[in-house]
Amino acid sequence: MTVEKTGRKLSRRNFIALAGGGVVLAVGAGIGAFSLTRTPNAALAPWAQAGQYTEPRRFALSHAILAPNAHNLQPWMVDLSEPGIVTLLPDPTRRLPATDPFDRQLTISLGCFLEQMTIAASAAGYRVETELFPEGSSAETLGDRPVARSRFIEADIATDPLFAQIPHRRSTKDAFDMQQPVAASLLGELEPEVSGIRFDGTVEQARVDRLRTLIWEAWETEYSTPAAHHESVGLMRLGKTEINSNPDGISVGGMPLEALISTGVVTREALATPGTMAYQAGIDMYQPVLEATPAFVWLTSVDNTRESHISAGRAWLRLNLLTTANGLALHPVSQCLQEYPEMEPHYQSAHQLLAQEGDTVQMLGRLGYAAPPPPSPRWSLDDKIKHA
Repeated sequence: MTVEKTGRKLSRRNFIALAGGGVVLAVGAGIGAFSLTRTPNAALAPWAQAGQYTEPRRFALSHAILAPNAHNLQPWMVDLSEPGIVTLLPDPTRRLPATDPFDRQLTISLGCFLEQMTIAASAAGYRVETELFPEGSSAETLGDRPVARSRFIEADIATDPLFAQIPHRRSTKDAFDMQQPVAASLLGELEPEVSGIRFDGTVEQARVDRLRTLIWEAWETEYSTPAAHHESVGLMRLGKTEINSNPDGISVGGMPLEALISTGVVTREALATPGTMAYQAGIDMYQPVLEATPAFVWLTSVDNTRESHISAGRAWLRLNLLTTANGLALHPVSQCLQEYPEMEPHYQSAHQLLAQEGDTVQMLGRLGYAAPPPPSPRWSLDDKIKHA
């Protein structure tokens, strides 16, 4: 297949070579994502601004907004109207009804936010007492009720050692260095130690191979399910102008992708349409990334309640920071844990492989060594504070 653009023909092979210089199709918290080689500075400003606040809640929140989250949707809002209190609210406009119909991944993302806020508060000399779901919760969707009410209490406490890793944490959606295996003994250094959450991992080749196959098949299912794939494509930000205007979702930018976007080779329609080069390139680029995986880690809980989702998010955040501290790269690959009909066979296989009977696998990730990618775009803290 060829496409005529600006007087020359672009073959699929050349398209992949061009795109490969600036993008890798991968998975973020269970959903396809593109990683940038270059991100507009305006979209990265919150990373530089973290900690530049004297008020303790804002100090902690400026770090919390950098937490990992599904599809980089940053599904949090905070209410600071009560002195000394942070009320965490879900943003209903950030739902993923096709791939996350019960808001499980969204709730895990909010757990990541709460844990990073708590870690950062310790660096300001505050402990945080949090009441979850003060107005109740639903197993169907989060709705718009508060997720947590957190009180900041000045205390003589030590800074959480993981605080230093916050600016360096990344979700690395690249091929890992297969010449540098992960030592089995190192897995023991990654235990996030969150009550109610079990951590496990493997470097055993046969088990790694089985997980690679499962994850690839689940990825193909998501990619070929129109509602799921179109949900991801609809959240893509194509080029630096869109990324700066909407620093969330799936960022597609950097050279040479900017040229492919500006000439109309990379469009949402092309990315969503089977048979196009853009659509096929996603498949061709992802499989080698998945193959270059020396280890996997995962989190399970004894039930599947909202409270367990929050705990899983807290554990996933700590696992991210622990891997960073140990020089490792972590990449969530949780498609097979999603709860929509087309994914059901893979969901069952994942639980047979990874969970004890009755338990729920909450997160699954690739683990290995790789150069850190650039940080992800973020909305500013002010954008995430609810104003009357």
